[in-house]
Amino acid sequence: MKERLQKIREEAIEKVQASENLDKLNEIKVAVLGKKGALTEVLKGMKDVAAEDRPKVGQMVNETRAAIEEKIEEVRVKLAAAAREAKMKAEVIDVTLPAKKSNLGHRHPNTIALEELERIFIGMGYEVVEGPEVEYDYYNFEALNIPANHPAKDEQDTFYINDKIVLRTQTSPVQVRVMEQGKLPIRMIAPGRVFRSDEVDATHSPSFHQVEGLVIDKNITFSDLKGTLAEFAKELFGENTKVKFRPHHFPFTEPSAEMDVTCFKCGGTGCRMCKGSGWIEILGCGMVHPRVLKMSGIDPEEYSGFAFGIGLERIALLKYEIDDMRLLYENDVRFLKQF
Repeated sequence: MKERLQKIREEAIEKVQASENLDKLNEIKVAVLGKKGALTEVLKGMKDVAAEDRPKVGQMVNETRAAIEEKIEEVRVKLAAAAREAKMKAEVIDVTLPAKKSNLGHRHPNTIALEELERIFIGMGYEVVEGPEVEYDYYNFEALNIPANHPAKDEQDTFYINDKIVLRTQTSPVQVRVMEQGKLPIRMIAPGRVFRSDEVDATHSPSFHQVEGLVIDKNITFSDLKGTLAEFAKELFGENTKVKFRPHHFPFTEPSAEMDVTCFKCGGTGCRMCKGSGWIEILGCGMVHPRVLKMSGIDPEEYSGFAFGIGLERIALLKYEIDDMRLLYENDVRFLKQF
């Protein structure tokens, strides 16, 4: 037994010393000291040893195990140090090299314009409200005084899911939903994506964005509308901006108007941007039609209000002097990072 243990010890220590890496060392440890290792096999044969010799043999086995484990640990420390040193040499960092630049994201021109619009109207006490892009025909048309077969439906030709569900053509349905809640007074803007089956060109897209506003309260007049939008124009385009209202027709407002502002490029003298007129159209507006109020459960004899709609892309195009709407959606970083 003594000779066998001595042989196991010598062979194990020889193999341990010849180990080239930690993986090989672990294989040797398992082969000698593992559950099926050579030393474990000796322990399993203890039942065949005479009872009076078992303590002595057990001591010899323990001494052999301790010697092998000691050598394994000694070699493990050396191999670990060598591996660490090799790794550090391979991972040398030249601190004199220039750092890698982090490319940060940039807000889209539409987002910049929308945040500015929201800031202006929130500053005037308005609430920002959002609604569904897939809308019922009732909210998108009928509740806005546009019944079936109305000519205005042709002007706002859209994408139909079925005869009662459409992709909204404007964010006015959000206004109707808020009015139906009956919580008066109302001061809100409704920004969001809208859809119309327009051909893509420099000024049209089948998908674009609107910001529509609504005020409902007692004794609201057209003067309130004009004062509000005049203040908005000055905040957006500059203190010297003037506004002009031209009669128009919208089914959901009466009277209705389109609003122009003095060209912020030439100050109203005439230039390429305003096509020599000195004025630029930016939105449509009007007093909420009494029929629209009544359909939403509001008494038009007691309450009145005004509404307006702004094309967000139009504001971005004008503010940044962009001449083609398609540039906003081509995702060309060279273009977008200018803003």
